[in-house]
Amino acid sequence: MATSYQGNVTTVTESGQGASAPVIRTIGLSDLHQALRLGWEDFKAVPTHAIVLCLIYPVLGLVLARTVHGYSVLPLLFPLAAGFALLGPFAALGLYEMSRRRENGEEPSAWDAMQVTRSPSFGAMLGVGTLLFALFVTWIATAQAIYTAAFGYETAANVPDFAERILTTSQGWWLIVVGCGVGFLFALVALCISVVAFPMMLDRQATAGAAMSMSMRVVAQNPVPMLAWGLIVAVLLVLGTIPFFLGLAVVVPLLGHATWHLYRAVIVKDPNARPVIPEARERKPAADFPANLFPWRRSDRS
Repeated sequence: MATSYQGNVTTVTESGQGASAPVIRTIGLSDLHQALRLGWEDFKAVPTHAIVLCLIYPVLGLVLARTVHGYSVLPLLFPLAAGFALLGPFAALGLYEMSRRRENGEEPSAWDAMQVTRSPSFGAMLGVGTLLFALFVTWIATAQAIYTAAFGYETAANVPDFAERILTTSQGWWLIVVGCGVGFLFALVALCISVVAFPMMLDRQATAGAAMSMSMRVVAQNPVPMLAWGLIVAVLLVLGTIPFFLGLAVVVPLLGHATWHLYRAVIVKDPNARPVIPEARERKPAADFPANLFPWRRSDRS
C-alpha cells in the first residue's frame, strides 16, 4: 500500500491492484459549520420522517430514567445518556440514506430510510454497530466500577441526595474528573472508528475493516476538526437530554444528516459512482396479510 500527498488531499493506493481508495480532504472548522447547516436543511425538508425515526430516543430516555429511579441506580443515569454518543452513528443509518437520496435529487420518505437494510453492506454495518454496542456496554460497566470505587455499594436515597454526594464531596469531584476523562477516551475510540464509517459503507459498499480504517485516517489527517466535531456532538446530545430527553428528537436527526455531509466534505466523491435507481415496490394486497410478511412461504408454494 502506497500513500501520496497532493495539496490538501491524501490518496491511498492499494498496491498490486492499481485501484485508488477514497481520497481524504483536509478540512477546517468552517466545514463543520457547513455540514451542520446542510444537515439542518435536510431536517427541515423531511422533519416528520426524521422525528418519527428518532422518537425511540426520547422514549428510551424516559424508560431509562424510570428504570434508574425504580432500581436505585441513579449513578448510571448520566453514563446511559452519554452512551447515546457511542450508539448514535449506527442508529442514524436511515438518516444517512435520506440525505443521500436528497443529494441525488430524490424526495426521501420514511420507507426510503428503511431501505438501508437492503444495502449490500448492511451486514458490515451490523458488524460495526455490534462493536459500538460492545463499547457502550463496556462504558456502562466501567462507569459503575468508577462510582463503586468512589462511594462503595451504598446507593443514594433520592436525586437530591445523589446530587449532594457528587457536588459537595471530594469523592464526588474525583468521580466527575475520572468519569469524564474515561468517558472521553471511550468517545474518542468511537469517533475514530465510526466518524465516516457508516456513510462510507452506505455510499461505497465498503467492508467494515476498510470503513473503520478510513475513519481512523480521516481523524489522523484532520485531528482538530474531528475533535471539534466530537465536542459538538457531545454538547448537542447533552442539550438534547436536558428537557427529559425530548430534545434528542431534533438533535439526533440533525447530527445524523450533518454526519453525511461531513463525510461528503472530508471524502472526495467517487467520480464513477452511479445514481441508485429505486426499485419498484410490489403492491401487496391487504388480504394477503400476514402472509406477505413471509415471502419465502409464497415462493415455496409457487
